[in-house]
Amino acid sequence: MKPDAKIVDEFIFDVNTEYFENHGGYEYAKKFYEEAYRLAVKEASGEKYILSAVMHADERNVAVSDVLGYDVFHYHLHVVYIPVVDKEVYFKKNNKNPELAGKLKEIIHQVSHSKKWPRAIQLDENGEPVRSKSGKAVLVNSYSLLQDRFFEHMREAGYDGFERGERGSTVQHLSDLEYKTKMETERAAEISAAVLSLENIMQEKEKEVAVMERKAEQKEKQIKQLDKKLEVRKGAEADISVLDNFGNNRTILGQIIVTPNEAKDIKKLAREGVASRGEIDGLKFKLNRASHEITAVSKERDDWKSRYQSLYVKVKLFLDALWHAPRCVMEFLTEILRKPPEKSELERQQERKKSAYDREVL
Repeated sequence: MKPDAKIVDEFIFDVNTEYFENHGGYEYAKKFYEEAYRLAVKEASGEKYILSAVMHADERNVAVSDVLGYDVFHYHLHVVYIPVVDKEVYFKKNNKNPELAGKLKEIIHQVSHSKKWPRAIQLDENGEPVRSKSGKAVLVNSYSLLQDRFFEHMREAGYDGFERGERGSTVQHLSDLEYKTKMETERAAEISAAVLSLENIMQEKEKEVAVMERKAEQKEKQIKQLDKKLEVRKGAEADISVLDNFGNNRTILGQIIVTPNEAKDIKKLAREGVASRGEIDGLKFKLNRASHEITAVSKERDDWKSRYQSLYVKVKLFLDALWHAPRCVMEFLTEILRKPPEKSELERQQERKKSAYDREVL
């Protein structure tokens, strides 16, 4: 063999976590991958070429575990094998018996990754070749078609409820490390964008709260001004009280005794009373309107403060963690976002009912 020849290949059979959790968890996963192993034996051209087959059950799905309240693990199967193909050997022209030239001599077993997984023409849903813009048939590594065979094999074995992997994906061309690096980079970018968006929202809310606080301060100043006017009014009411008590000094015949100074004060208070009556009525109206405005603004301000505080409480732990350990937070969020979006309890119940119905029909 060539010095750089690939003498070992690996299958990784994988289905999302929720599929197994909705069908019985670990025990169901074991049976599922026992069937997947039968396909691996077929693809490897025999069990004698398989070096190891291990179902991994040690990777905890953090997102699903947190939602369900107990540990949920992500199950997948690794199968390591030697890529062996049957090679036909023909007689050469210069052999001792010219009549045998070009005829089949023997079939040998050859270790060859490239021959095991040659490039093949990609077909569409109708079985027609997929063509590029130039009209040439699109070629794909034939092991990318393994997903079709895996999907069909498991369905024929009675396992359904999961979706086939994305057709036309180029993931198979990347090494495991390259693929994970690519995915983590994309997830990190998504997380950074989400954090930036959250920070922008927080800044906008802080601006809105600041505006409401300024409005509240203005209303408080108006209240203080009205309070001063009320103090003036109270002073006027005190003068009126004195005026009401005026005339208590009477003669024996009941006549009111009024001094020149008292008469002067009476005239002055009378003029001020007539003049201030309209102002007092106006102040009453403004005071009543201001009271309503203050109540509305105070309620609006308190509502914004409450919403801001609620939002801040929700994100404070995340922001603190991001400040203290940004790398750990990014890794944690990347692990969560790497998983497919979780389905609601209603969706899971509907899927379980559908699976139960499908089994009854079968």
